[in-house]
Amino acid sequence: MKESGENKISWARQYMPVLAAIRKEFESDRPLKGLTVGMALHVEAKTAVLADTLAAGGAEVYITGCNPLSTQDDVSEALNTHPHVHSYAKRGVGVQEYYTAIDRVLDSRPQLTIDDGMDLIHRLHTSRRDLLPRVIGGCEETTTGIHRLRSMAREGKLEFPVIAVNDTPMKRHFDNVHGTGESSLAALMVTTNLLIAGKQVVIAGYGFCGRGLARKVAGLGGRVIVTEVDPRKALEAYMDGYMVMSMDNAALAGDLFITTTGNIGVITERHIRRMHDGAILANAGHFNVEIDVNWLENHGEEIIRREGITTYHVEGKAIHLLAEGRLVNLASPKGMGHPIEVMDLSFALQALSVRYIAEHGRNLTPAVHEVPKEIDTRVAHLKLAALGLIIDELTPVQKDYQEAWDMGT
Repeated sequence: MKESGENKISWARQYMPVLAAIRKEFESDRPLKGLTVGMALHVEAKTAVLADTLAAGGAEVYITGCNPLSTQDDVSEALNTHPHVHSYAKRGVGVQEYYTAIDRVLDSRPQLTIDDGMDLIHRLHTSRRDLLPRVIGGCEETTTGIHRLRSMAREGKLEFPVIAVNDTPMKRHFDNVHGTGESSLAALMVTTNLLIAGKQVVIAGYGFCGRGLARKVAGLGGRVIVTEVDPRKALEAYMDGYMVMSMDNAALAGDLFITTTGNIGVITERHIRRMHDGAILANAGHFNVEIDVNWLENHGEEIIRREGITTYHVEGKAIHLLAEGRLVNLASPKGMGHPIEVMDLSFALQALSVRYIAEHGRNLTPAVHEVPKEIDTRVAHLKLAALGLIIDELTPVQKDYQEAWDMGT
């Protein structure tokens, strides 16, 4: 199994030139020397390359999963043979074992954290508060985690600075749009072996993940229906050429439903009862709370479990749920997560943000902070260089023109 994991990591590494450039810099500068980094991320090949990059910078890295079904066991096993990296991630664990692994990461007494969903930070602020004085700061990868962190900050409960890696343009416009869009549909298609073209595809939420999915579905010939609670986003979806409906109405029309909101109770009993026989439900949000799986489990007259698909026979019709309502692109048995080139950008942002926290975190307020613009821009420049692309630069005259307020008449 270890050899299989190592092969996956090797494959990913050759398509991550941005992170490779940062690793070379880290090996020279050793910006994380003497520091411990605790990570709760999806443990698969791309994440392993990030862990190795941080270790190359001098860190001792402890990692576990952020979703019980997203770990690739062979990659986790391979990571434990890498210098200065320790993985406790295991696929398919129960709730207790999942949080035991979180605690094992925290037992390393990390000064820096990297989260995808805020589980490490939540644990530090509740049952592991004794470790808080040691923490310099952290980074958060996903929308759901940022929502939770901003709520903590508003209530004055966040006790160290966290960089919102998810919110920076290089994350949202590539990872959220292209990564979620392509990987979710790829997992869905390989799991079901069904066609997207011609289907009525209901996408709940028109944030960056939702609009990415809408774009990819439309490109495959699907007919997109968007549901929203934000009137501005709903109008944007309409102007982008998609149908906009309430979920009550969309439930009557949809063949395939994909949730991307990060919120609870998006598809409920009321909606499921309106769906037609054979409707397929999938979730592309972080937690398995968007679809009412409990209702399906309690009301399925017959339940058939296949690899990656659970079929519930309810009131004379079959409703198919993918990946137990968890992240379809990672929790599906054949899901591989976001494409490698996309995660090269996101993990480059993580690596540089971790360095920034290590160097400046003691001077930052305990709040949610944006990724510094220079980091975001640098990652873009590194990617352009890797692609061999050259862009223009502003001339001194153009810079002066942009900054002048009195243009003359």
